[in-house]
Amino acid sequence: MNNTKLKNRDLDVLWHPCTQMKDHETLPLIPIKKAHGIYLEDFDGNAYIDAISSWWVNLFGHTNSYINEKIKEQLDTLEHVILAGFTHEQVVRLSERLVKLSPEGLNKCFYADNGSSAVEVALKMSYHAHKNSAKEKKLFVSLTNSYHGETIGALSVGDVKLYKDTYEPLLIRSIQTPVPKDMSIEAAKEAAAEFEKLCREKSEEISAIILEPLVQGAGSMHMYHKEFLVLVRKICDRYDIHLIADEVMVGFGRTGAMFACESANITPDFLVLSKGLTGGYLPLSVVLTTNEIYAKFYCDYNEHKAFLHSHSYTGNALACAAANATLDIFERDNVIEKNRETAKYMGSKLSKFKELKNVASIRQTGMICVVELKGYEPKDRIGLKVYQYGLDNGVLLRPLGDVVYFMPPYIITKEECDKMMDTAYEAIKLL
Repeated sequence: MNNTKLKNRDLDVLWHPCTQMKDHETLPLIPIKKAHGIYLEDFDGNAYIDAISSWWVNLFGHTNSYINEKIKEQLDTLEHVILAGFTHEQVVRLSERLVKLSPEGLNKCFYADNGSSAVEVALKMSYHAHKNSAKEKKLFVSLTNSYHGETIGALSVGDVKLYKDTYEPLLIRSIQTPVPKDMSIEAAKEAAAEFEKLCREKSEEISAIILEPLVQGAGSMHMYHKEFLVLVRKICDRYDIHLIADEVMVGFGRTGAMFACESANITPDFLVLSKGLTGGYLPLSVVLTTNEIYAKFYCDYNEHKAFLHSHSYTGNALACAAANATLDIFERDNVIEKNRETAKYMGSKLSKFKELKNVASIRQTGMICVVELKGYEPKDRIGLKVYQYGLDNGVLLRPLGDVVYFMPPYIITKEECDKMMDTAYEAIKLL
């Protein structure tokens, strides 16, 4: 097998996500034969640094020997069992650990298969909890520039114009409140004041606000100050509105703490997790919530208050084994402290991008570094040019338009970090 043969077979039968397939008339697909650590290798022997953690999921490297071992052990014991009326050791252990690790007060775990599905769970659970308290709150609030996934409910609470324009007739009711315009505390206070103004007008209708703490991922990696989270939590408490923290991307050490909400010392009503939950191995997501919300659904069968949601693969044993192995590594290897050191080094490398004339700004939150370009139109497809230069030089970069970002696996070395960021620097310099 070689790259060309597999590319041709792929294009005969596959429809890829987030892809205009016509691009592949000129832009080659990259077939991956194997992967190890932070490297992906194609069938022609070319290796690529995975600078985006394979869509933000991979934490401790590809084919990690410890996670491999734990999945193999589980494979010989139990691969899957229905989670309605049954349970198993891996899902119970994982839930106990997540409750212990997450912000205080989150005591119950509800599982799904991916981030978008978990967002749907949180939205439904919020609405239904209010309904069980005889309150009809049908409206959700999200931040401008936000993204929470691509199922219908998750799309509804996002603010991506392309999706809204295309699928608007299918979407549930939501409105947006401004995201802080930058990382300053003043911007955080201004945005919080706007949210409170909205609450004064519509609190009787609003079920919850959903937000990505500190960093809006698909929203061009926009970042804001933690004070916004502090203020939004207080506003939600005043107006009986739930706070949903979508930490699908920022959870599990990416921002410098285990969970981004920790930076503001707040507890959301719902904490949504996925991506890094299994170290990048298997689909799994979870919504953590409070005993107070759980109690609103606890009833006799004929009261019709039970939560109505299920997935066939809820709490899959293999995925939970991968998640438990991932948490083992966090406990064993002092990961958060090491991440802070890596983030510090990445920041030192990031500063030199400011000298380039086509760079508008740089920003960083933990192990997420961003270089925003200026002077280009969407038709210029600058991101595609950076992407191609990266591949030609052994680095997988996948810019968001004119925003180049770095989100590598946590195990990246300083030398590999040099290669990753120097390649991006040269790509931008040559534009």
